[in-house]
Amino acid sequence: MNRILIVEDEKPISDLIRMSLTNAGYHCACAGDGEAAADLLEKGAFDLILLDIMLPKVDGYELLAYIKPLEMPVIFLTAKGAVDDKVRGLRMGAEDYITKPFEIMELLARVETVLRRYNKAQQTLSIYDITVDTRSRIVKKDGAAVKLTVKEYDLLLLFLQNKNIALFRDRIYEAVWGDTLIGDSRTVDLHIQRMRKKLGLEDKLVPVYKVGYRLEVDE
Repeated sequence: MNRILIVEDEKPISDLIRMSLTNAGYHCACAGDGEAAADLLEKGAFDLILLDIMLPKVDGYELLAYIKPLEMPVIFLTAKGAVDDKVRGLRMGAEDYITKPFEIMELLARVETVLRRYNKAQQTLSIYDITVDTRSRIVKKDGAAVKLTVKEYDLLLLFLQNKNIALFRDRIYEAVWGDTLIGDSRTVDLHIQRMRKKLGLEDKLVPVYKVGYRLEVDE
């Protein structure tokens, strides 16, 4: 399980990120200021650090300089959206830069991208009797391979990374099809129905009225 350090002084934002990443299968630790983050880094390594810039005691830029020799990838997560701030952070060695406010699905996608870049991405995901090998894109149910289309696989991965979260149809379409949903959501519904049937998730991947779908998982 990948270990992610969240360095964010606004507790509601920190809690939201931690909950979303935990639901996606990551192990998270949180720090509310730069000094607390440095203390955690002295105690052990992390696979990724989500780092705010405007922090008490030690700001994000100073902390990044401390992290760099440790060879842990960093994504800046901040309200400072000016181009100069982004350029400074990237030149200092940050892998990515996300400006608040942000969509949780975008954050999860960027986290996964950076982890893959460092060969630290989760290689196996599982739920109930279903396992997914993200390297080979092989899905198995009760040990037997299940043939999914590209879109069905991408949908399954999206829901596995957002367990117990109601996802809007337009967000699902944007994440899987890479475009804006125009008109009705029949395409999304049809692909989800086929994927649910193949994997026996009819009672777990449920429609949410006037919203979209939610993958229900007992924690």
